[in-house]
Formats: sequence, structure tokens, C-alpha cells
Amino acid sequence: MTQQAGSSRMLRELNEAAALGHLLESGPLTRGDLCGLTGLARPTISDVVRRLQDAGLARIVGRTSGGRGPNADIYAVNPNAAYGVAVSLRAQDSTMAAAVCDLDGEVRAQVELPVEGVDPVDAVAAAVAAAAKQARVAVRRVEHVRLAVPGSYHENAEVIRYVDVPGWSRPGLVGEIRARLRTDLAVDNDVNLAAVAERAHGIAADADGFALLWLGEEGLGLAIDLGGTLLRGARGGAGEIGYMPVGLPSAERIDFHDLVSGEAIRALAAEHGIVADTGHLAVAAAAEAGRSGCAAFIDALAVRIAVGLAAVIAVLDPPLVVLAGEVGQAGGAVLHTAVGAALREISVLETTVASTALTDDPVLRGAIDTTLAAVREAVLDRG
Repeated sequence: MTQQAGSSRMLRELNEAAALGHLLESGPLTRGDLCGLTGLARPTISDVVRRLQDAGLARIVGRTSGGRGPNADIYAVNPNAAYGVAVSLRAQDSTMAAAVCDLDGEVRAQVELPVEGVDPVDAVAAAVAAAAKQARVAVRRVEHVRLAVPGSYHENAEVIRYVDVPGWSRPGLVGEIRARLRTDLAVDNDVNLAAVAERAHGIAADADGFALLWLGEEGLGLAIDLGGTLLRGARGGAGEIGYMPVGLPSAERIDFHDLVSGEAIRALAAEHGIVADTGHLAVAAAAEAGRSGCAAFIDALAVRIAVGLAAVIAVLDPPLVVLAGEVGQAGGAVLHTAVGAALREISVLETTVASTALTDDPVLRGAIDTTLAAVREAVLDRG
């Protein structure tokens, strides 16, 4: 008797998860729609929908009209059933952005706070609380927090490495943040999350795989998407391309960062008569001007970028390379065309090079996307 009751309960939970999953992905839907999608009988679907409503996971949002047969209720997920918060640490200006999304994926609020001199645990807690307050959501109702960091996250050791923000690499930090928030927490590299956004909303949506090279004013990074799955490495260090040596062992060590950092780009621009406060502003000015001196600067920068990419292409052979970050956005088509030409000179493998078309914050956007996925998974698990 107990075994039969347990089996019945499991079957009900599976049916509820199936119906809820379709509402999340394809809703709003009628009970007839759900019958067709799940293969369940109408009485069973009616019972499933009632339980989802009782649990606060689904609600009636309208009725059909004008068609054959009687009007039918239209159901959708209750967007207020669960919330997630995406948090992004920005090393370049010592700020933290946080955004609250509901179960429908709508961003309810977004805030930015300074973090310079603030303990990381306090900074994350404050950002989550501020975003939740602006969204008029109780913090206790936050189902999941996704933290984007400008460094590598070693998941097994729960340590953030290669991060240039004081206090963020200390052992035990992630556990401290999780204990303070008292909710599910995941940490990921910021460039990996930018690649998530590129896959979902950018030019890589239909690509079999791609490499995203983040050319930031303050740092570099590489994300590797293999058919929709990110390559992270044994310790989360895959893609730390800024540390890749590009000089000869007998000479003074030169890393890729030394060639294409914001400071290095600004210095290269000055050699070509282009004066700017930052590397990406120099690239933007050159890309817009189109003068011969500017073209020489873009070509020289393209060769530097191609030197680093050639190693990536030789090992991974990606069908697409996306240039992102402040420099990648600033250069646009002018830069990616020049990089493509430089690559053809030094690499035997042909790879398409393009610039990101995402104009908002791709790191935060990717964090929101992964937060939403985690929240929906949690809701489906509890049925």
C-alpha cells in the first residue's frame, strides 16, 4: 500500500513537471494544448493544472473565443512564483551590478553599487538586497543567485583565482557568501557568461560552436563554446588567454595581455598618431576615421590579436570567433575584417571572425539567462 502510494505520488509529480515545463517553454496554453503536448488525458491534465494553481505555480490569464466549441481557459506560469538574482562584479570601475528576474524571465529591477573597499560578502549581500528592494521582492523569495566574476572559479575548491579585485581570491569566500545569502549560489567567469548571452541573443545563436575573445580595457578572456557547452577546464582556468606567452623563451617574457591590453593598444595607437584616453576609444576613433594612418594602426592591432587567436584556432578549430569586450565592440566590422585578413596570413585553418552585436551588458545578460534556467529547474524539481 505504501509502495503504491509512493508510485502514485511520483507519477503526479512527473505529470506536473511535464505540464509546467511546457508552460514555461511554450505558454500560455489551454488544457487542450497541454493534452496534445504531454499526451495525458483531459481529466488528468485538469487535475494537474488544478494542483499547479493551488501551488501558486500557474494561473489563468485569459479565455479563448471565436473558435469552434466552448471557450477554454488559458494558463500560464505565475511569474511571481520564484525569482533569481544575477550579480556581476566589474573590475574596471570597481562596481557591482545586480538584476532581479521573475519566473517569466522579465527583469524586474537592476542596480549598480560601488564595491571598492567593501568586503566581498557584504558587497554581494548588499547588491542582492538593493535589487530585491527595488523589485519589491522579499530576499527570502530569491531562489538562486548567479555571480559573475572577472576571474576563474575552481568549483571543487570553491576558490576564485586570477581576480584583480582585493579580497575576492581569499579561501572560503564563496562559502561565506552562500551562508550570508542563505540561498542557492553559483559562480562563473564573466567571459563565459558573455558567451552564454552571445549564444542566446547574438550572432552565435546558430553556430555549431564558437570562441569568444573578450578584448576588455582592463583584461582579456576567452570563452569556448562546444555545441552549446562551455569548456571550463579541470580548475575553471580554460580561457585565461591573457597569460599565454607569445614571445620566445630566450627573450623577455611577453604574454598576450602585453600585446592587446587597453594600455598596450593605447600605446600602439600613439605610435600611429592617434591619441586617446583608453584603448577602446583609440580603436573607435580609428574605425570611424578610415584615414591611412588609422588603417595602419588597425592592421597592426589586428596582427597582434591574430597571434593569440592562431594558437586557439590551431588547437580547437572553431567555426566562428567573436570579438567582444570594449575593444571588440569599438572596432566593429573594421577590426574583425582586419583580424580575419591577418589570420589568413599566419594560419592554415579558415575561421570566420565577427564582432559581437550585443550592445548592452553581455556579462549581466548571460548571468540573467543562467539564473533563470536555474530558477526554473528548481521550480520543476519541486513541481
